[in-house]
Amino acid sequence: MEKYIAQYLNEAQAILTLLNIYSIKEVIKRLIALKQRHGRLFILGVGGGAGHASHAVNDFRKIAEIEAYAPTDNVSELTARINDEGWEMVFSQWLKVSRLNKNDALLIFSVGGGDEENKISMPLVRAIDCAKEIGATVMGIVGKSSGYTARKADACIIIPMMNSLMVTVHTESFQALLWHLIVSHPLLKSKEMKWESLGITHKKDRGNL
Repeated sequence: MEKYIAQYLNEAQAILTLLNIYSIKEVIKRLIALKQRHGRLFILGVGGGAGHASHAVNDFRKIAEIEAYAPTDNVSELTARINDEGWEMVFSQWLKVSRLNKNDALLIFSVGGGDEENKISMPLVRAIDCAKEIGATVMGIVGKSSGYTARKADACIIIPMMNSLMVTVHTESFQALLWHLIVSHPLLKSKEMKWESLGITHKKDRGNL
């Protein structure tokens, strides 16, 4: 038990030291530009990425005051589109109805980032194609440099792979860390978070500093 815990934490520490700061800055720069032009942010993911998308939408709207949406938040529309239009087109059709335009941006949360040849995460592939066709910005936080998102995005953060058997758990763990880093950046953050805004430090908390 302890061996696995130590391995996981050691790999996480190694990933932290290897993250590409330039890639993170590029994503932040594009989000700043998006905010300045009052564009919308559409956050896409499947599986764990869909859960991240819902949480991140809340943060970008509430903390950064960027108009943000996740198509997976509406399960009725999502399942209707899967049933009627097919899994592959579910995000691209949703984006078309949302009138995605060149002022908007996509943010992709995915482990592999999509793979057209092997038909993996095809809703993400088609959504990226839709965005590129109209000139919308595409960004991603993914675990594979060879995936569709990494190859097609305007800015993409790749989570370094320390262990091929742990690529999913490390990627999804660091996606959460990175979007919190991004949304709290002083050049993006518009509002203080609740506990920070209260300025309360309890005795027990001070003792742990």
